[in-house]
Amino acid sequence: MKGKTVIVTGGSAGIGLHTAGDLVKRGARVILACRNLEKAGRVAGQLNKEASQGGEVVVRLLDTSDLTSVRAFAKEILDTEKHIHVLVNNAGIVEPPQKVITKDGLEMTMATNYFGHFLLTNLLLERLKQSAPSRVVNVSSLLHSRNSSLNLDSINFEKEAYTRSGPYERSKLCIVLFNLELARRLEGSGVTANSLHPGIVKTDIFVPYISIYKTIFVIYFFLWGKDANLGAQTHIYLAVSEEVEGVSGRYFGDCKQVKPAKLARDKDLARRLWDVSEKAVKLRPEEKFY
Repeated sequence: MKGKTVIVTGGSAGIGLHTAGDLVKRGARVILACRNLEKAGRVAGQLNKEASQGGEVVVRLLDTSDLTSVRAFAKEILDTEKHIHVLVNNAGIVEPPQKVITKDGLEMTMATNYFGHFLLTNLLLERLKQSAPSRVVNVSSLLHSRNSSLNLDSINFEKEAYTRSGPYERSKLCIVLFNLELARRLEGSGVTANSLHPGIVKTDIFVPYISIYKTIFVIYFFLWGKDANLGAQTHIYLAVSEEVEGVSGRYFGDCKQVKPAKLARDKDLARRLWDVSEKAVKLRPEEKFY
């Protein structure tokens, strides 16, 4: 990865941190896109001590729940970075326990996990194409399969009951569908897009699920859950492996292609979700590069 520029959203903790740490050791210039600059700064300092082959870590402000922040981050990147070789859309939350609507009118978890990354990817597409061959890595979850349907008229739970786990599970389904349609739109561009599930990983993001599913989840979490380093391996694989050069629109787990849930393979639903998402983030004509 020497000479390559990589953006990792949510790269100051958990799986994102271990992904960034691995890539900087391979010589990459890694941009940690994080909302907590103080924490990210401490992390970057440590990672730079471990860097090799000319790799370095820099920190930039990004809150994926805030579309203004996403646009400001993208502008800064486009103004300062000549190349983007890998975009890892990793940032995510499970909470809050009660429904929260952002200033953009989006449900908080959907905004953080999905809509922010949808907008960010679109804003950076032209630079990704200019840097081809390049890759987009979209982080989903096994829990995407818990969705039996997706009501696009109630994407932010406008017409449905809000549950604590529902937004997270929906956001991860949307990521797989987004990836499917993104790959279709990027055919022939030299930019690939793949999604993944890291498995059940022992990071803070899953703490809320312990209270939701209680005993069963606790047993599974502590007996079979991966540590963050192991959980990051599929991220790293999709970012660097020659085995996936040219592979696009696929879903991976444990560094191999696997089949996502049937709903996540619905190409028509993926197209319609894209249209709904463009309206939700108010994607402007000058922001469309597909």
